[in-house]
Amino acid sequence: MESKNPIFSRSQYTHPGQYQTPTPGHLQNMYDAPAYQPPAPPAYRTMTIDDVVVKGFMTLGTLVLTGAAAWVLNVPMGVAIVFGLVGLVLGLIASFKQSTNPALILGYAACYGVFVGALSLAYENFFNGIVLQAVIGTALAFAGTLAVYSLRIVRVSNKMVKYVTAASIAVLGLMLVNLLVGIFVPGGFGLREAGPLGYVFSIAMILLGVFFLLLDFAAVEEGVRAGAPAKFAWQCAFGLTLSLVWIYLEVLRFISYFSSSD
Repeated sequence: MESKNPIFSRSQYTHPGQYQTPTPGHLQNMYDAPAYQPPAPPAYRTMTIDDVVVKGFMTLGTLVLTGAAAWVLNVPMGVAIVFGLVGLVLGLIASFKQSTNPALILGYAACYGVFVGALSLAYENFFNGIVLQAVIGTALAFAGTLAVYSLRIVRVSNKMVKYVTAASIAVLGLMLVNLLVGIFVPGGFGLREAGPLGYVFSIAMILLGVFFLLLDFAAVEEGVRAGAPAKFAWQCAFGLTLSLVWIYLEVLRFISYFSSSD
């Protein structure tokens, strides 16, 4: 008679109608076998906060070093604008492709650093001490935003992401229109000129940069929690550098409205 015992049903048949009786050792091995296999560890190293910090220092450090070189070498503004356009293109590629390529991100930092350094020197020559004030203002904005995020005073939600994205598109479109109008009317709508409208617009731009930082902090935290690959730290570092440069340039412009030229 055929056995219904699952243990015996796995036995090796010697010939039709007969089976080989399992040994006690065989039965013990089957009993000791685990009921399930634990999931295999990920095939890649996951991202940590330290990864983001290191990559952030590398990216921002590259920008600062090339900016300092442009300052010391007194790079002409025309040459700096060319570097700025190249950096802008590299930055757009890194943004839209969500690239984690270190060469692309550091290339953006190097090229845009030349532009920022030359522009900072131009402001400093006209408004003595303005660059240091802008650097301090940017550092305070970063520290304040990090504190607000860490204390959960402001929570990043899907709605916030949509609002910040929509606001950034609207602001860039408004700046483009202002630039086109400025070809025919000096100063355009006055968005980038000293005056009530210029003050409000600059404050709005600084706040927008702060919200960018909030989204960057949320991306870092979510990436670490989700176990993103370690290379994703490059994209996080790129986002943080981009936001800090945005804030710095806007603070620089805002302070210039209230500074007297030497």
